[in-house]
Amino acid sequence: MKLTKILIVEDDFSLQRLYELMLTNYGFEVVGKANNGEEALTMYKEFHEKPEIILMDHRMPIKNGIDTTEEIIKLNHTSIIIFASADKSIKEKAIAVGASKFLSKPFSYEDLIEEINACLNSK
Repeated sequence: MKLTKILIVEDDFSLQRLYELMLTNYGFEVVGKANNGEEALTMYKEFHEKPEIILMDHRMPIKNGIDTTEEIIKLNHTSIIIFASADKSIKEKAIAVGASKFLSKPFSYEDLIEEINACLNSK
């Protein structure tokens, strides 16, 4: 069985680790963890097989989640990006630039898995 590949874009190392544990426990494959948007773009371009899901934070050093989402969507308009941010004021902007879903931090493990499955089922 092929595992769903997920890229985590989050500058908080403890959250990165928590996401990775939650996702791998559920049977997803975490193919990379980026600490900022610039790193995420570099990683994304280098992937031979693109991740099916990108979990995207907003406030990060170097390049924020909105700018990174815009650039990834330009590279591949079918990318599924789940925005995860405590800043609810950017929800509309995130969706407008191409994010598939928006999760307001803090959210539960169940909410994250539910959103990932909803995105995968609507492909």
